[in-house]
Amino acid sequence: MAGTVRDWLLGESVQFVHEARQLPGVIRIALVGSVATSKPTPKDIDFLLTVADSCDLAVLALHSRRLKGRLQAHNLTADIFLANENSQYIGRVCRWRECRPGIRMACQAQHCGRRAHLYDDLGVVRLSPDLVAAPPLVLWPTLVRQGPQPDDVDAWISAVSHAV
Repeated sequence: MAGTVRDWLLGESVQFVHEARQLPGVIRIALVGSVATSKPTPKDIDFLLTVADSCDLAVLALHSRRLKGRLQAHNLTADIFLANENSQYIGRVCRWRECRPGIRMACQAQHCGRRAHLYDDLGVVRLSPDLVAAPPLVLWPTLVRQGPQPDDVDAWISAVSHAV
């Protein structure tokens, strides 16, 4: 694999997509943010997952932390945004292994611990309803493109589709 920022972001995320799509309660996985564009040096890779209320976010958080760990080796990161079954943005996956009320002074979740590993910092980050309803690239369960993607993303789609 070449060593560009985009190469690292896309390459290290194949495993995350493969793991996430196998989790019960994960309804949709989409790529959003600057990697879905031709920006040459994005700072992170962003996914938008639609999840059922029954989805175990602890397992999803584990896979998210593993992805972030692999990317951190290259001074990069990832964000895993979450939407509910009604296509409403509900927050991000909590970045901490231990997620419960009062454990982190820096926690900005509005309802820390109400749903384990849901970081609902809606006062800090909020996705537009249009983006949640129609992300630029839905990877799973069915590939849906809202427009053209860069060539490296097209090649990555093939790798994600064939990941075992």
